[in-house]
Amino acid sequence: MDEDTEADAALTRRLANGDRAALADAFDRFAPTLTRYAWALAGSKQDVEELVQDTFLTLWQKSGELDLATSALLPWLLVVCRNHARNQSRRLAKGAADELPDDLPAPPDADEARERLRWVRDEIATLPPTDQRICELCLLEGHSYAEAAQMLGLSVGAVTQRVSRSRARLKKAVMHDEH
Repeated sequence: MDEDTEADAALTRRLANGDRAALADAFDRFAPTLTRYAWALAGSKQDVEELVQDTFLTLWQKSGELDLATSALLPWLLVVCRNHARNQSRRLAKGAADELPDDLPAPPDADEARERLRWVRDEIATLPPTDQRICELCLLEGHSYAEAAQMLGLSVGAVTQRVSRSRARLKKAVMHDEH
């Protein structure tokens, strides 16, 4: 065993015993190399710092169960860093997919939105009282048909039928208004 491998084996034993100073020693020894490697995997300083931090956190968390094939710690750390980079890349890609496009038209102003809602509420107000209450419970407040049925003393089938009929009526009114 060469000198670096012996030092890694001793460092690994210290980590396994919960020696916090060993983690600091590992950081001092491997952080510069891991940081250079992380720059090849990530695009920003913040992402690089996160990768290095996550790698050392994983080292600390897994220190009791490390089984190094060659007793060299750096290859294990590089693999952990690469795995964290892949996870980070997936997270960032998912987040980018969730972002709204820059060319998205502006939402209607608050007055216009209130006017549209007022118009829908006016349409609901023309329904029979039971249908009005069902619309309020199911369409506006988000209650399930079963919950609305229980609150109103109706069957679920009756609520379903009334919601369907009310939606058709509201849709017809909206379509008529748009043309």
